Amino acid sequence: MYVLVGLMLAVVGGTVIDKLNMNDQVQDYIRDMEEEDIFSEELTFKQRIDFGIEQVKEVAGKVWPYILIGVAIGAGIHNWVPQSYIQSALGNNNVISVFLATLIGIPIYADIFGVLPIAEALFSKGVPIGTLVAFMMAVTTLSLPSLVMLSKVVKPKLLGIFILICLIGILSIGISFNWFLI
Repeated sequence: MYVLVGLMLAVVGGTVIDKLNMNDQVQDYIRDMEEEDIFSEELTFKQRIDFGIEQVKEVAGKVWPYILIGVAIGAGIHNWVPQSYIQSALGNNNVISVFLATLIGIPIYADIFGVLPIAEALFSKGVPIGTLVAFMMAVTTLSLPSLVMLSKVVKPKLLGIFILICLIGILSIGISFNWFLI
């Protein structure tokens, strides 16, 4: 279900952004790049490896501080916030649990595999499935380092619309899951 609703959100969100005609909201240097310029010459295998390594170094050099901040915040939440507090904040009796789970997920930087053990522990403590899905989607979609990287290729207006669409979608999915699966 997680994959299915994630794909549905991506399709709906992409369609909305397409209908809003946001092509001018891509950073100029991306639009100015010509695909031919990057790969106009035939590269040897070693040149391709060297090119890839340089690209990784460039991206990692720009985002590593944000990744460290996200991981530190995530570790702080995971290690220092008592599970009983999280369960009371995110449990069945809390009307705003999906919203809180989404907010908690945003500063954490992890892929879905890093989030699954946390979600499993929270589920075993009684956190509803919709709240967990919202948390996992927020971590993988709206993490601070991901948004910083995205801000390098899109302008603020498009980034804001992306964030708004994702927030509305994540909250709607989480609330729907809680409503229909409780």
